[in-house]
Amino acid sequence: MRFFSNLPFEWYVGLRYLRSGKRSGRNRFISFISMISMAGIALGVAALIIVMSVMNGFQKEVRDRMLSVLPHIEIQDVYGALPNWKETAETVKQNKDVAGTAPYVMGQAMLTREDFMRGVIVRGVDPALEGNVSDVGRQFKYGSITSLQPDTFNIAIGKELARLLRVGVGDKVTVVIPQGQVTPAGILPRLKQFTVSGIFEAGHFEFDTTLAFISIDDAMRIFQADAPTGLRVKLHNMQEAPAVAKDLSLLLLDQEVVVRDWSKQNKNWFAAVQTEKKMMFIILMLIIAVAAFNLVSTLVMTVTEKQADIAILRTLGATPRSIMKIFMVQGALAGILGTLIGVSFGILVSLNIDVIVPFIERLFGFQFLPKNIYLISTLPSDLQWMDVLKIGISSIVLSFLATLYPSWSAAKVNPAEALRYE
Repeated sequence: MRFFSNLPFEWYVGLRYLRSGKRSGRNRFISFISMISMAGIALGVAALIIVMSVMNGFQKEVRDRMLSVLPHIEIQDVYGALPNWKETAETVKQNKDVAGTAPYVMGQAMLTREDFMRGVIVRGVDPALEGNVSDVGRQFKYGSITSLQPDTFNIAIGKELARLLRVGVGDKVTVVIPQGQVTPAGILPRLKQFTVSGIFEAGHFEFDTTLAFISIDDAMRIFQADAPTGLRVKLHNMQEAPAVAKDLSLLLLDQEVVVRDWSKQNKNWFAAVQTEKKMMFIILMLIIAVAAFNLVSTLVMTVTEKQADIAILRTLGATPRSIMKIFMVQGALAGILGTLIGVSFGILVSLNIDVIVPFIERLFGFQFLPKNIYLISTLPSDLQWMDVLKIGISSIVLSFLATLYPSWSAAKVNPAEALRYE
């Protein structure tokens, strides 16, 4: 009580109105509406934090799975081959952000076995260097990436592709190269039989169905290339890829190469995800706005109920500005309290969603994300504190705006009119 007595009288009265000291029927109703408004703000804030965390988690999960196969940065010669790739690799390694490099050969082909046929991207890699730029070697379910040795004509394919072609380790598949060879019968596609020596699972449906790995020497032979297609680069921090790619472009300015980072290679996908996040933020922010503007009705009813109190305060010397402050304090504190409750609950759920979701699944006997459909069985969450800060500030600002009109209306109360019927 000593703390409250030391507050400015506008804060003291505003806190008293928020606590609704009188317990008449009308005051209880106003208090109930105020609690509903606070609960609405809290639920809206919590829902927005949880949804944004789950969307961030999905984005991070998919991005990490993509980048376990894709390079952080890709360097290609404008003419389609990079004969001096070793010198280029040494130059690239001068950048302190570069963690590793590896050459590659890439081309399109058809994989056939009996009556089954699938179009694939064939990537020729050096098993000894591939671990410097990707996690493919750790994704093998059967076999090993070390089996992709020169002149063995071994091939590693994704788990889904193996299922579609109905092959396993040790089976033969035919690689059909669209670049044909001239024969007396005309131009015919080149064919080469490979042995499946490994099956990997990247966890990304596109890669598991359309990607195949072979030895880089075998790839140069079947694609009739004199040098690797380009150089793949891995960074210590993949978030720095756009800046590092720009630096490498300047570093390799004397060479005719194209430098692309992972955000450019998957620009459409990442742009779509960012658009979805923005739209979801706006939609859920409307829920908070509705709850915040419920404070308007609460404050209007409070002003109507407290007109006699306002008149007495005015006769005791309170200025219209002070009256306005009283009701702004009441509404703003309700909004701040609701925001704090919502932020706390949202953070708690977001940080423990890996425990909460399995509990709900066991309780009701269903699965949110069936693995055979979504390829992941757990609901990911990535709580970003900047999102929490934006949501909290936006909620408080909306709550403050909701107090302006009722507070201005209270400041305009005429003491004589208010006390006429008292």
